[in-house]
Amino acid sequence: MNVHKMFESRGSRRLLMATAMLAGIVVLTGCESQADTQAGAEQGPPPPQVSVAQVLVEDVELWDAFTGRIEAVETVDLRPRVSGYIESVNYTEGEKVEKGDVLFVIDPRPYRAELERAEAELQRARARAELARSEAARAEALGQSRSISREELDQRRSAAATAAADILAAQAIAETARLNMEFTEVRAPIAGRAGRAMVTAGNLVSEATPLTSIVALDRVHVHFHSDERAYLHYDALARNGGQFSLRDGGVPVRVGLASDEDYPYRGVVDFIDNRLDADTGTILTRAVLDNGEGRFAPGMYARVQLLAGSAEGTLLIDDKAVLTDQDRKYVYVVDEGRAMRRDVELGRMVDGLRVVTAGLEPSDQVVVNGAQRIFFPGMPVAAESVDMRGSGAAAGEYAAVR
Repeated sequence: MNVHKMFESRGSRRLLMATAMLAGIVVLTGCESQADTQAGAEQGPPPPQVSVAQVLVEDVELWDAFTGRIEAVETVDLRPRVSGYIESVNYTEGEKVEKGDVLFVIDPRPYRAELERAEAELQRARARAELARSEAARAEALGQSRSISREELDQRRSAAATAAADILAAQAIAETARLNMEFTEVRAPIAGRAGRAMVTAGNLVSEATPLTSIVALDRVHVHFHSDERAYLHYDALARNGGQFSLRDGGVPVRVGLASDEDYPYRGVVDFIDNRLDADTGTILTRAVLDNGEGRFAPGMYARVQLLAGSAEGTLLIDDKAVLTDQDRKYVYVVDEGRAMRRDVELGRMVDGLRVVTAGLEPSDQVVVNGAQRIFFPGMPVAAESVDMRGSGAAAGEYAAVR
């Protein structure tokens, strides 16, 4: 027997057995790995977190939004009524003045002299008239006894009538001189805030010289231009028996200044123009606001809301829940743990929320945060309920959308 071959044969068998065992272990390990992978694929990633809020149903007031400017109800460009040299300026520029306050004084001496001359001429005319009346009365008595000619009697009557007319003329001249004397004191015709003095003491002024300007402050106007569509909307409301009529006035407005986030000031429409501007397609509308606190100044920019009506049972959602697919608007609603797409029709903004005119039900739960995590309709989501108004709606943002 060959011992060397016997040991070689036994070694080969052991090597084959070890190789077979190792192959079995690899196959078993691969099967277990594949089973674990399939189990992980079936389990998948956890559903994304989203915030949902129930659709609000409220009775709302609808407002149209415009931009405008604050204007003074009364504005006076003050000018002198007589010419002369400015003697003094009697007010502080930029301060409030009352009606009748003396703001400028023109040298009154020439006008005082003219007044005295006119009054003297009036006295002379009265004296002549008294003499003419006496002569006419004597002529009437002589005429009764035919001691005076008819011609002389007529002359005496004419002289008396002329003297009476001279009194009236002298009175008019004296009154004119008195007015001119009063006009040397340039007074504020209205109460308000005076502007800067355009002239100072020592300057010669005439009736065409501007002195200053005064704007009334107790009330102000806000002027804004509404578009033709809005005008037709309000006209239709009025024709259909609605409570709003711009022509009749009294339509409420809300106003906010550049520094305001909301519309804290209230007023009413008091005027609308009689024609639309053909170039811009707008019509001038004016509202009046109380300015007792002096908050408004002419020329200020103003954001204006005009009451367009009211609606009951209006559906409202947070505007950031609305998504866009080309020309369509849609939102996601959560139904049984899945995000479902709903195409919607939208209206205007009301107190920071968007009006939904079609596509939703009052019981719907709308995704207001996390919609970017939803990749396809029907995707499972983990929903957290929040309040619709507290979901991050930007209060104070308004727009007119039809």
